[in-house]
Amino acid sequence: MPVSVIRRLPDHLVNQIAAGEVVERPAAALKELVENALDAGATRIEITLAEGGIGLLEVIDNGCGMDREALSLAILRHATSKLPTDDLGAIATMGFRGEALPSIASVSRLRLASRPADAATGWHLSLDHGQQIASGPAAQPQGTTVTMEGLFDKVPARQKFLRSPRSELTACLDVVRRLAMARPDVGFSLTHDGRRLIAVAASPDDGPAATVARLAAILGPDFVDSAVPVDLSREGLTLGGLAGIATFNRGIADQQFLFVGRRPVKDRLLAGALRGAYMDLLARDRHPVAALFIDVPADFVDVNVHPAKTEVRFRDPGLVRGLIVSGVRRALDAAGQRPASNISAAAFKAFSAPGWAASQTGPAQSDTRLVETGLAEPPRLFTVFPPAFDAAGTATSVAPTEAQPPSDYPLGAARGQIASTYIVAETADALILVDQHAAHERLTLERMKAALAGGKVPAQALLIPEVVELDEPSAARILARAHDLAELGLQVEAFGPSAVLVRATPALLGRTDARALIIDLAGDLAHWGEALTLREKLDSIASTMACHGSVRAGRNLAVAEMNALLRQMEATPHSGQCNHGRPTFVRLALTDIEKLFGRR
Repeated sequence: MPVSVIRRLPDHLVNQIAAGEVVERPAAALKELVENALDAGATRIEITLAEGGIGLLEVIDNGCGMDREALSLAILRHATSKLPTDDLGAIATMGFRGEALPSIASVSRLRLASRPADAATGWHLSLDHGQQIASGPAAQPQGTTVTMEGLFDKVPARQKFLRSPRSELTACLDVVRRLAMARPDVGFSLTHDGRRLIAVAASPDDGPAATVARLAAILGPDFVDSAVPVDLSREGLTLGGLAGIATFNRGIADQQFLFVGRRPVKDRLLAGALRGAYMDLLARDRHPVAALFIDVPADFVDVNVHPAKTEVRFRDPGLVRGLIVSGVRRALDAAGQRPASNISAAAFKAFSAPGWAASQTGPAQSDTRLVETGLAEPPRLFTVFPPAFDAAGTATSVAPTEAQPPSDYPLGAARGQIASTYIVAETADALILVDQHAAHERLTLERMKAALAGGKVPAQALLIPEVVELDEPSAARILARAHDLAELGLQVEAFGPSAVLVRATPALLGRTDARALIIDLAGDLAHWGEALTLREKLDSIASTMACHGSVRAGRNLAVAEMNALLRQMEATPHSGQCNHGRPTFVRLALTDIEKLFGRR
């Protein structure tokens, strides 16, 4: 193979290579142009798109504008007004690399028109894939208008990687929403093919109240109603924003909005810290919803990691992770027993008049009956045994007592059970429905965590140790964590290369299926791997154990047991959701019940 001669690449090819890092799709170009508008001091930004931004992308701002000379410099590579010195550690603007406009101009038809406040007229430049084709005076209000058309028309190798207009529009909307959340003091509008999709007015300032109002306008009032405020400062770092309570979650992590210095970022460290804050509150396949703003000193963070500027690096990653985990967790702890909502609109609409005449063909029969029964064995898991059970563990007859007043407690007084699964309770102004398994799962987990914080969870030795067969990797994962499991009251040891011998289980769980517990724990350890700290691993393991030790759906409970469960819920943090992020109870207000019967 002959030796190639080293040559300097032409400018248009250099710009196209640079554009591959900065502008891979319309959303990337839109992000750069909106960030330029914000850096120019704009208080109003209007965006127009066609074909998802592939056919047309226009950004109009009312910022400081540029004169003729500045406009000519703006299309040159590495020409910028945002770095007055050579110190990359003192970046205070959204952009700073001087690559966006020349990169966009090299892969599209671009027109720029701008006018500063002190100029009588504006000036415009037009470029076609890097070649300037026109310039001259322009009728332009103060600010800048950037119009991009025909993205990648002359770069077919890049054009074939574009997605459908609908997909590209979705990406553009995500970019604008994130930037709009960070700047409530700026008004944003986005129009696509003649339809206005985003329209938010500027607030007088960018304070906490304005930020909450902007989040409500973009994410909807349901998010704000189902979120708790986060506010924590530590060693010069500040964390603020809103975090959705655990029952307000999603199947994908597309509603996590993270900002560093009001810059939207997608950083694995921050996303992992947010996940850690919800460790024992959500199932592994559910994701929290949050909008968090982190303010740090300029020399604490490096934003010059990638041309897209969505990744950052921190001088002390551990401090940032601890700030997020502590701040979000404290906010969630303060939420108490709060569920995501009183009752969902879909569930409420499911209530209707029974159509009595059509269905009244005989005695009503249903497997979902309201029952009040006792148990054949005492409840092992409640902190106080109900008086309906004697020390020998057999049911005893108890004289009827006056019904407990419903207004004495936040979750009211138990009135019965539906389908041996849901507890029905009454307060002074509402009906409460409690999922007995989900609620007791949370109570068991919190008791295990309290015991673990006190030193060690008590273990209950098995009369006959149980052998659990696994595959070799799963057995190895369990045995590698044998010491951690022992702290939680689960004592295991090797029994050949692919089996585990269980000698004791946590006493808090009572009688439990050791085999099912070990299999689930092996799956958890395989899923989390080494991505978690020891404390987070212990919390995750405790969550799995708590699920196995909780009172099951389908178990009949006496009224005294139901009330014992309600009282423990009122005294237990996070009892509004189970360990998997599902609500443990819903509240149907008396006024809603009256509406069902036409009384309102």
